Amino acid sequence: MNHRFTYVTGIVATATLTVALSACGGGATSTTTSGGYTVTLVDEEKLTVCTNLPYVPFQYEEDGDIVGFDVDLMDLVADELGVEQEIVDLKFDSIESGAAMTGDKCDLAAAGITITDDRKPNLTFSEPYFEETLAFLTADGETIDSIDEVKERDLTLGVQSATTSFNHAVDNGMDPTQFEDSGKQLQALRSGTIDVILQDEPVINEWMSDSDNADAFEVGGTVETGEQYGFAFKKDADETLVEVVNDTISAARSDGTYDELYEQWFGAESGES
Repeated sequence: MNHRFTYVTGIVATATLTVALSACGGGATSTTTSGGYTVTLVDEEKLTVCTNLPYVPFQYEEDGDIVGFDVDLMDLVADELGVEQEIVDLKFDSIESGAAMTGDKCDLAAAGITITDDRKPNLTFSEPYFEETLAFLTADGETIDSIDEVKERDLTLGVQSATTSFNHAVDNGMDPTQFEDSGKQLQALRSGTIDVILQDEPVINEWMSDSDNADAFEVGGTVETGEQYGFAFKKDADETLVEVVNDTISAARSDGTYDELYEQWFGAESGES
């Protein structure tokens, strides 16, 4: 799939950042897109999508482009609207709190966001599009299967800030070390700063597809949270935009596109069809 989007990151030259924030923070306006939808967008010619990089295989940079499962699903939405997708890289806590959307940094967020009751006061979610499972990762030769085992062995646990992994650790009596993105989390395990990672299983599986990681680390037990990912909008979201996202996901499931993308990014059948 050819991705029709531009990429704005918070870690760029000052001149570029100024232009990006001017484009993304000037206030959303109602527009009728070339696809025939009247929606409120930050930029009338783009679907502006907030994310947090890297989060392989959902969204990450490869050869100068941002690619991934979430990126491809948002491409489908952008195509339906008849606009381009623009990706804005932000810290996850600004997405999870809803500040990124209420501040008109983006129209919605696609960042592997778990639908939780705690988040619903600040966010409107799309229909679920992915089942969540967490997993443990340790140095090679060590295996961890549960939070209880982490506590019993007095190990240090690293999680990504403001995520379900953080909540699971805290709910089970731990005070984990927090990292603002998954890349920093993996670096800390590699350097020995932490003993154990708790992260979404697809992210860990993608890490382990690299031979260097496979030689250095060991995947442990999993945690079935019973929760699901959704795309997130500000609380008073544009109802038409939410409907377009939901209808696009539904159509992708019906026509097989979802299954194709799932197999492409996760190397397995989705079980959706």
